[in-house]
Amino acid sequence: MQFDYTRSVGPTIGKFLTGLRGQQVIGVRGSDGRVLVPPPEYDPVTAAPLTEFVNVADVGTVESWSWVSEVLPGQPFDRPFAYALIRLDGADTALLHAVDVASPQDISVGQRVRARWAGETTGSIKDIVAFEPGETSTAAPSSSDDREPITQIVTPVDLHYSHNASPQETVYLRGLAEGKLLGARSGDGDKVYFPPRGANPTNGLPTNDYVELSDQGTVTTFCIVNVPFLGQRIKPPYVAAYVLLDGADIPVLHLVLGCEASEVRMGMRVKAVWKPREEWDFTLANVDHFEPSGEPDAEYDTYKHHL
Repeated sequence: MQFDYTRSVGPTIGKFLTGLRGQQVIGVRGSDGRVLVPPPEYDPVTAAPLTEFVNVADVGTVESWSWVSEVLPGQPFDRPFAYALIRLDGADTALLHAVDVASPQDISVGQRVRARWAGETTGSIKDIVAFEPGETSTAAPSSSDDREPITQIVTPVDLHYSHNASPQETVYLRGLAEGKLLGARSGDGDKVYFPPRGANPTNGLPTNDYVELSDQGTVTTFCIVNVPFLGQRIKPPYVAAYVLLDGADIPVLHLVLGCEASEVRMGMRVKAVWKPREEWDFTLANVDHFEPSGEPDAEYDTYKHHL
């Protein structure tokens, strides 16, 4: 799942980020006299707003560190490095950042490090590329900056999930790879859930009685998507609908295409449009979308209990 998260930063974080853009680290003084870096908006002792900003050095001392031997996507380097808590000169709290050293033998508690600034600063914590061993600041001489202060940031969010499928999900997912839509129930006469659940929520019994369902069904309710958003695969307007597959008791959310969005209605009969067989995987995305089947609309009484 990937999206850009845009947020306003407020006066405190905005001050900190604007300072980074000018290659200056800014903290804030708390009620107990300590200089806090990064600057919190509220005093950790009194919870009162903090407004006394203090410039600190971009050189400091390693207080603790951890070695990153297996680098993950999005981390500062594509090679092993260290993360460290660094107390900058003039600050009383530590800043977490990367330290660019070749091996664990090259970093230690008490080591002096300095910020390595990006060639082009934009008002982000990434304006400090990393810290490196050294005593002398490499920051460029400060100059007047007539640009507007930083008031908002855009943070790319990239989430990868690893999901362990339950026994019922395993049967369902393997069925999809074979072009089958499998629901499950806990026994004769019980509701057929699609996708299957591990247990029937009404009696707690496992849903181990599998039922192969039709790839045709009925639109029970729907939404017309008119608003564009980042990463959208289909140009609006289009329809997201709950489709009650024939033989199921629980509708599933999917796309309804193949007609004008304004033509979709409750009770419309639809059929699955499968992707080419070579594109199938263990996912419901094997069904690209549903489209009108041409059958007469279903009677309301046949799906009213599934809304």
